[in-house]
This record gives sequence, structure tokens and C-alpha cells, in this order.
Amino acid sequence: MRIYYDTEFLEDGRTIELISIGLVAEDGREYYAVASDGYADRPRIDRVLAHPWLREHVVPSLPLALDVNPWRWDVNHPDIDHVKSRREIAQAARDFILETPDVELWAWYGAYDHVALCQLWGRMVDLPDGVPMYTHDLKQECDRLGNPPMPQQAEGLHNALADARHVKVMAEFLSA
Repeated sequence: MRIYYDTEFLEDGRTIELISIGLVAEDGREYYAVASDGYADRPRIDRVLAHPWLREHVVPSLPLALDVNPWRWDVNHPDIDHVKSRREIAQAARDFILETPDVELWAWYGAYDHVALCQLWGRMVDLPDGVPMYTHDLKQECDRLGNPPMPQQAEGLHNALADARHVKVMAEFLSA
């Protein structure tokens, strides 16, 4: 069974730090989380806010209150319950993947997504048994099929869960 997923991340050419993750299984299960590590959030989120592309495209979907200085988590945001520690995300993502029979991971331009996912558990050799060591790339499948015009995402662009849902829509389109 396929799991379609997306991550939003901060990368600087040396490291990839998870911001958020969305997982959508073919059987309808979903998982969404925004990474938080308590006091360690301050420098990471400050770097996200200082990154022009992330600030414009990713930050608007995060449960952050930016109207105060310094910023804080917005307890009134509908996604506030999805703010989890990296340890909680690693456990939940592992469980989600391992509960999926004959699992295949699929993402759109998924190379960096796979690294961001795997780094939840540390080094690649620390990947939990049963978690695939690679991600199928839906963009490669699209190219193989002649690069047809793909359905456009109506809303939630760069929200990891909305993006993962759209990866599923595109996969269904390509297999129709």
C-alpha cells in the first residue's frame, strides 16, 4: 500500500531540519505534525523566519503567532495540536509506516523529503526495520508517462498535509 507524503524543511546546504510532515495512506489514514523541540525552537524558527522563501510560502500554514515579539506558538490555531517533538514525530511516523502492509513511500520531487524523513531516526543506518530505504518519486513517474499536465493544487500549498494529499491526487490521476 502506498503512503504519499511531503515535508517542509529548512536546509542550508549542510543540514536538513524538519519543519512539518504530512503522510496520507491509500486506506485514508493521515498524519500531520509540526516539529517543535521546546526552547530549541527559538533559533530554528528564527532561521525559518529569516529565510525569505520559507517565510513567504511555509510560515503562513504554521501555528505561529507572529504579531508578538518574540513569536510564539498560537494556541488558538486549528493545527496547534499537531505541534509535536521530533521524538513524538519519529515514533508516530514509524508506527504509521509500519502499520501499512507492503508499504511504498511516494513523494513529488521526493529526494530531500526522504532525507528529512529518515533523519527523524538519525543516520540512515538507524532507520527502523520495515521503513523503506527509498522513496518512489512521482515526478519521475510523470516524466516516464510523457509529462502530462497535472492537476493543480487548489489550496494549502506548502502545508505538508495538504501537499501530501495532493501527491495522492496526482498519483491517482497518473494511474487513471
